[in-house]
Amino acid sequence: MQNPDATTAESSPPIPLHLVRKACTSLAEYLPGEIRHWQDFLAAVDQVRRWLGISADTWADATAQMGPCNAAIVTACILQRSDHIASPGAYLRTLTRKSVTGSFTPGPMVMALLNQPSRQAA
Repeated sequence: MQNPDATTAESSPPIPLHLVRKACTSLAEYLPGEIRHWQDFLAAVDQVRRWLGISADTWADATAQMGPCNAAIVTACILQRSDHIASPGAYLRTLTRKSVTGSFTPGPMVMALLNQPSRQAA
């Protein structure tokens, strides 16, 4: 069953790209160029998710259930905290299931990254 908000998430990203880029700085380390548009972000995250060990099936399910932008935001957040996440694929599957029931959205993840004490000191 596809999340009815997935279509909305695809056409209207839930969080401004500049905030996601600011929160998820690790993504830039894996790219040859700058992320200027959502399509750049989506393409970059699709590459990085392979490095994280997120399978094509897990990625397809996440994008179908959450919408491509939400799935990409979550994956970029997972990358940002990858040193603390034992199994990125399993974590994404868990968050995908929670998003279907409405008990998860990526906004709080992004805000938590933005509000980390180490960022506020910088």
